[in-house]
Amino acid sequence: MLNKTTVLLILIIIFGALLRLYNLNWDSGFHLHPDERMITMVADKITLENPNPDFFAYGSFPIYLLKAFGIFVGLFDSQFSNYQSINLVGRFLSALFDLGTLIILYFLGKKLFDKNVGLLSAFFYAIAVLPIQLSHFYAVDTPLTFFIILTLYCLILYTEKHNSKYLILTSISFGLALATKASAILLIVPIILTLILASQARLGSINKSIFCGSFMAIFTLISFFIFEPFAFLDFQNFWQQTLTQQAMTKSAFTFPYTLQYVGKIPYLYEIQNIFFWGLGPVLATLALIGTIFFTFKTFRPILNSKFLILTSFFWLYFAIVGHFAIGFMRYMLPLYPLLCLFAAILFWQIILFIKPRISHLLFLILYSLFFILLLIWPLSFISIYSQPNTRVSASEWIYQNIPANSLIAREHWDDGLPLANRSNYQFLDLPMYDSDLDPLKWEKVNQVLQTTDYIIIASNRLYTPLQKMINCPNLPVDRCYTKTADYYQKLFSGQLGFKKVAEFSVYPSFKILNFKFKINDSSSDESFTVYDHPKIMIFAKTSVILWQP
Repeated sequence: MLNKTTVLLILIIIFGALLRLYNLNWDSGFHLHPDERMITMVADKITLENPNPDFFAYGSFPIYLLKAFGIFVGLFDSQFSNYQSINLVGRFLSALFDLGTLIILYFLGKKLFDKNVGLLSAFFYAIAVLPIQLSHFYAVDTPLTFFIILTLYCLILYTEKHNSKYLILTSISFGLALATKASAILLIVPIILTLILASQARLGSINKSIFCGSFMAIFTLISFFIFEPFAFLDFQNFWQQTLTQQAMTKSAFTFPYTLQYVGKIPYLYEIQNIFFWGLGPVLATLALIGTIFFTFKTFRPILNSKFLILTSFFWLYFAIVGHFAIGFMRYMLPLYPLLCLFAAILFWQIILFIKPRISHLLFLILYSLFFILLLIWPLSFISIYSQPNTRVSASEWIYQNIPANSLIAREHWDDGLPLANRSNYQFLDLPMYDSDLDPLKWEKVNQVLQTTDYIIIASNRLYTPLQKMINCPNLPVDRCYTKTADYYQKLFSGQLGFKKVAEFSVYPSFKILNFKFKINDSSSDESFTVYDHPKIMIFAKTSVILWQP
């Protein structure tokens, strides 16, 4: 007979799975997530004869894992072993990793406090929006988060039992995290702290820490080598690509698609996106206050070594990654399980304080209202996947309303539309990322405006950041876009001889009976909307206007 706690945990896992597995084929097979698309293409080309991915922007483990599972599932249906549908295998794996994180989080909360905190931690993570969204993509973020949380949990087990098997498990998990993404190297700090504190508590000597550290380093390197062998065998290529990724974290001007982060305010930007979008205001308020509460409990009344493992990683990761010049929301995913744990700890303390002081009926009403408020945000977000992707809808409109052989202007560095039947149309590129100082840019733009029949804006990738980059004294000379901003203003207002004839947008929404709740998330980090629900605008030419920038 299953006890109440086990039943509740199973229900939480099922609910979390439903949210993560709902409509994994949200893009109708068009591979609309660029990172996933790249990983899929790399996995597709790997063979036993040539296993080198030749791609080290991310770790190799997710690539090899996708290839292996694609081959396995392909034994039952061959389409899942090649580029056509292997991304769906990846999305399923992504959801499984995130559910694995949820389960570890339960045991982590139970270990540090009790089963109630464990259940609340798991539930809060089950309904956290960013993990739900990223489970619908196969990138490196969900497996990275899983191995980070697993590593931290193994460290806590070692702190409690001082059994060498937990050091081995920690090393393997750490190696897998490194083979997933290099940012996992920050785990080395809680690992070192654990070894030092354990040595002081049991032996009073640093020699044990040095021995254990050497022991773990060997197992970590072995694990890393097994799952990312070409980091050693093709070291020059690995190192060069790693340095390129590091350069991106130091300057938002490194790539065109990172210009969105010019002017980013470190830390505040990350907190803002966690608060409004990644967790939602209700859960985020608990999580952020809970973080301070947990940090305080780490050091008062005496140092808690188990708490320190989590606190040290949380603040180190937030301090370093939050200071990056770029701020993709997914970069903060490894902190979301800890935020949910901190929220659960605080919430349970509030429950213990309030429950004896109010009537049982009032407590039930307040408790129910709180969970209803919590659920509105994830249920609103998941509605995105109950509707066709906006790029798919826009493509269908194009097929039906734009005549064959029409000239269509599209912005470079963005997904082209329509998604299929492209041979029916002729395409022109608008080089809007190019420097405003380049006369060839405006010659090209004017030429396109004169000849094209339609302009398609497939997302806000270009027009949102470029319209903000107009304060020239504070920008590099070739990265001031006053003329480009003027171009967009005139295009949207109809002054360029084009009229908006179609717009496709989907926003998180919640409807019950006659009540409908819609959230305009257009102010969120670009990566929160641009993959699974970008806003698309289509403009048709109404007249010929020679534009002089």
